[in-house]
Amino acid sequence: MTAPIGVFDSGHGGLTILAGLETALPDEHYLYLGDHAAAPYGQRTPAEIYARTQAAMELLFALGCRLVVLACNTAVAVALRRLQQGWLAERHPGRRVLGVLVPVVEQLTGVPWSVETPPPGPWPPKRRVALFATPRTVETGTYPDEVARRAPWVTVESQACPALAGAIEANAPDEELRHLVRAAAAELLDRVAGARIEAAVLGCTHYPLVERHFSEALPGIPLLSQPALVGSSLADYLRRRPDYRSGPGETRFYTTGDAAFVTPLAGRFLGRAVRFQQVPG
Repeated sequence: MTAPIGVFDSGHGGLTILAGLETALPDEHYLYLGDHAAAPYGQRTPAEIYARTQAAMELLFALGCRLVVLACNTAVAVALRRLQQGWLAERHPGRRVLGVLVPVVEQLTGVPWSVETPPPGPWPPKRRVALFATPRTVETGTYPDEVARRAPWVTVESQACPALAGAIEANAPDEELRHLVRAAAAELLDRVAGARIEAAVLGCTHYPLVERHFSEALPGIPLLSQPALVGSSLADYLRRRPDYRSGPGETRFYTTGDAAFVTPLAGRFLGRAVRFQQVPG
């Protein structure tokens, strides 16, 4: 059997990314790992996030993956660059870890990720976009930094949503989720004081489940679909690197948490019933 494509998230949220991958690449073989025992990552320390993300990559590689999509925005913001700059080459040559940040940054800037300096002028008109994410993702400044590196004419207004990912993961009542979204949106809109927001990034893989609440709270502002962008980006990557294609196979699901508890909640994120297994060992 060919090597599966790994998908990792701190909990259920990455299942929304998996759904985007399956839509774009239905003939690939996937292996999903959720670190439910430690979810959500948004309020953990950078050291904890890096250590748990690195351990998850080790596990997915041991399970046969050669390519992993890091579907947790917080893990990407905190750990991905460090993993890619040294650790992979030294410990796992030939393996690749891709993140969900790159496709979003490319969409916001219109500039390829490989270009790390602004193009020569004249530049486009100034634009302002919003980012809603976990406190740790916002704290790292990764999204605005990467956008500014390529497109200084784009300003990213970041808004932390401290309790939202945890509430979604815990299957909180819809009215509670609606209140959390409206509060975060109102805080951002008050801060920009009427300035035009041209698009909003839902920078946490849990947030697609409450997209309707964001649409209601941000009338007239387009929301970027991270699962669709990541699916399209991986399809392009595999066209350029067909040696990382996995071929057909049944998707498997693993968790560091209680599989019996995790399994019933997963259908809300993926749109179908699935069965999680405990991580090996």
